[in-house]
Amino acid sequence: MSNLNILIVEGNLREENQNFSEVGIQTHTESLKDSLSHFNYNLNFDVVNPSSDKNLSLVSAKLLNYDGLIWGGSSLNIYNDTPEIKRQIEFMKECQKKVKNILAICWGMQVAVTAAGGKVKKANNSHIGIANEIMLSKDGLNHPLYKDKDKKFNSPAFNFDEVVTLPSHGVCLASNRINKIQSLYFNVGDTKIWGLQYHPEITYEKMISLIEFRKEKLIKNRKVFENEEQVKNHVSSIKEEITVSNKTQRMVELKNWLDNINNN
Repeated sequence: MSNLNILIVEGNLREENQNFSEVGIQTHTESLKDSLSHFNYNLNFDVVNPSSDKNLSLVSAKLLNYDGLIWGGSSLNIYNDTPEIKRQIEFMKECQKKVKNILAICWGMQVAVTAAGGKVKKANNSHIGIANEIMLSKDGLNHPLYKDKDKKFNSPAFNFDEVVTLPSHGVCLASNRINKIQSLYFNVGDTKIWGLQYHPEITYEKMISLIEFRKEKLIKNRKVFENEEQVKNHVSSIKEEITVSNKTQRMVELKNWLDNINNN
């Protein structure tokens, strides 16, 4: 099995990652590295943060050297259209021209869709730590992303926004009652983009930590919960999911993406 050169794109602002680190929560890049390393691959990682790094032109010049790119989650909202978000969208456009295999997760999928002409909006409902009863579509059942995946499954997830319009020739691979588009694929030239709205790379334990970290905002600003008792009950339901969740099955999309790169 040959070495694979993987570029990880950090979607969060540097300040948000500092907030995570101060309370002992892994950054999304750290979660990705841990989860990808679970599988038996020789992976060489580079990391870039297009919102914060000043050397994007140097990274862009090396994009052809990567076997694959993974773009992770973020607390940003794409419709806010800040300079930091614009930098991410422009960098994604460059990646879609030069990297043949892109796995775009949650925020990453929203950036990929926007860069390719699709649309993202604030969702009517949210996933807070878990997405229940994700169902594969007919296309999903036959797509290599979901080899050995159950037809219906739960997954770690945390999102307030959703894809509402696919890019040209995009195909929905999975849905649930909260988000019609839970996963998708589309091509830009020779580049294959596989997108997930949920987070196979993040543990439920980390999701619980994120809920505790964001608890006040979830109650007062987002108004997802009325009080701390509701938060406690929701966390208990996620703890129940931990007892029945299978780590390899939860992350099989990551393995399938790596397999697809290695076999091509």
